[in-house]
Amino acid sequence: MRKTLFIILLCNLTFYSYSQNKGIEKSVFGIQTGVLGVWIQNESKIGGEIALRSEIGLDAGLFGGSLFYDGGTGYLLIPTITVEPRWYYNLDKRASRSKNISDNAGNFISLKTSFLPDWFVISNYENINIINQVTIIPTWGIRRNIGQHFNYEAGFGIGYRYSFAKSAGFIENEGDIAANLHLRIGYRVR
Repeated sequence: MRKTLFIILLCNLTFYSYSQNKGIEKSVFGIQTGVLGVWIQNESKIGGEIALRSEIGLDAGLFGGSLFYDGGTGYLLIPTITVEPRWYYNLDKRASRSKNISDNAGNFISLKTSFLPDWFVISNYENINIINQVTIIPTWGIRRNIGQHFNYEAGFGIGYRYSFAKSAGFIENEGDIAANLHLRIGYRVR
């Protein structure tokens, strides 16, 4: 009888310690693409429910109309560097409902801070430059897994953009409202 109780207790403690180990992953590395760009990203655990996401990539843009160049349509890809602390606020709730939370699959609130430098521009037009800018956008989003290695992510936020227009020859720098609306699909490297 004692052996049976000891085995049951040992199994319960093992299950309990396994279930308490759920939460933010120590490190998640992957590549994501969306409608307007491609990014390489890493998330590192910095607290109980908080991860620091860092990413580099190429943001895409489209332009056209009679005001631009020859009235045609153009595209551009510009480099971007982002640092984004994320609070995954519902991982425990998802785990208690036996939902997949591996690789930080849950809802999050973040402060997306991006730098878009004028290092180079890939475009179908020549001699296009952009103005260096910084954006700070509070964002709400979700990430869910698709199978073992794939995930998708969606998010929305409104924040602030500061453009260093003086460095491009304008009279003064400019600040305005910026939006972050993203839908991405990604591949996680294990």
